[in-house]
Amino acid sequence: MAYFGNVLTAMVTPFKKDLSVDYAMAEKLAVHLAKNGSDGLVLHGTTGESPTLTHEEEYDLYRVVKKALKGTGCKVVAGTGSNSTATTVKSTKEAERIGCDAAMIVVPYYNKPPQEGLYQHFKAVADNTGLPLIIYNIPGRTGKNMETETVARLAKIKNYVAVKEASGNLDQVAAVRAATPKDFDIYSGDDNLTYPIMERGGVGVISVASHLVGKEIKQMSSLMLEGKKIEAKAIHDRLMPLFEAIFVTTNPIPVKAALAMIGLPVGGLRLPLIEATDKEKEVIQKTLKGLGLV
Repeated sequence: MAYFGNVLTAMVTPFKKDLSVDYAMAEKLAVHLAKNGSDGLVLHGTTGESPTLTHEEEYDLYRVVKKALKGTGCKVVAGTGSNSTATTVKSTKEAERIGCDAAMIVVPYYNKPPQEGLYQHFKAVADNTGLPLIIYNIPGRTGKNMETETVARLAKIKNYVAVKEASGNLDQVAAVRAATPKDFDIYSGDDNLTYPIMERGGVGVISVASHLVGKEIKQMSSLMLEGKKIEAKAIHDRLMPLFEAIFVTTNPIPVKAALAMIGLPVGGLRLPLIEATDKEKEVIQKTLKGLGLV
């Protein structure tokens, strides 16, 4: 069984009208997700608009959601990564103190370190926490790909138990699977690639779409793990229009619009992100109707 389960939701951060964090809505959304297919929640990631949250807001979010999920079995994964090693270490230690179940560390963005720099960055985090850690590789946002050899080196460090693979490179996913221990979990970082990544040895997905169809994604991943590929593929194909619609523009703009449409209003977005356009909302609404979600 996967260390954190098979479906983790990269949770949006709800905001009030004044764009302060809506902690009450965060509690409500977290409980809803836990009841609808999510084995864990990743907080303060890109989908949670981490670049525009203060550290105080980040830590309060961890506290509030951890308390709200008590007794549900749903794990809290803190998105503590940044492009400063010292800041990442500090945030991870604080997440551990608060009681989070794990931390997800993104490849440092913008400063584009060499592979040895990546290894030393991730090792420094592991040296300063007892939390289980997830590597997050998303070169489209960070500007730097963590190569297979570096993932394999980090997998030898006991804290590193998984990777969220969002490079979009299926050959790399297969190479990582071959180069790491069987108990080192690979999660898809892209909803539309969950099926092919699981074909290559992945255990599930850290998902955006699970805000809306968590039970279906949970069913799909469970079927894959049972070897029932045809049934899993049918679910994957049926959900593909949604996977495309919620990335019709920059994440998390579309999923916040979609949540409002299904009766879970999570507020707006902090600049530099903006609201979905009328045309984008039309695409999202049409897709939700097609799946019977509205």
